[in-house]
Amino acid sequence: MNTLRLPTDLRRTLETWAHEGYPNERCGLLLGHVTDLVSEVREVVLARNVNVSRVRDRFELDPEDFIKADARARAEGMEIVGVWHTHPDHPARPSQIDRESAWSGWSYVILSVGSGGVNGVRAWRLDGTEFVEEDLQQ
Repeated sequence: MNTLRLPTDLRRTLETWAHEGYPNERCGLLLGHVTDLVSEVREVVLARNVNVSRVRDRFELDPEDFIKADARARAEGMEIVGVWHTHPDHPARPSQIDRESAWSGWSYVILSVGSGGVNGVRAWRLDGTEFVEEDLQQ
């Protein structure tokens, strides 16, 4: 099983962004390092969701934000290790749309968020054509 290490302070940042963006989907990138079966997040980045037609249930990372985050990661000796996004009023499980747009080798953190705040945080990785849950650690 793959492991994603997401320090408590970075998880809190994601939860804050998720709650602030509710009821719309928010998204961003996870920067850090990958060794063997462990991805370690060192920084989280908030990106604009450029999917304005379905902002409540779809996300599309702003390409400019992606390029900036990638350059920042490289400059700091890191890499993009994954994507995070929210599921407003839905479980923290990947949707069919999530699967269709996912890249192998990356972690996908999904935050389930409602009007009262974040209800769940889970990490996933694409294995072939299906998502498998990662062990999410601090």
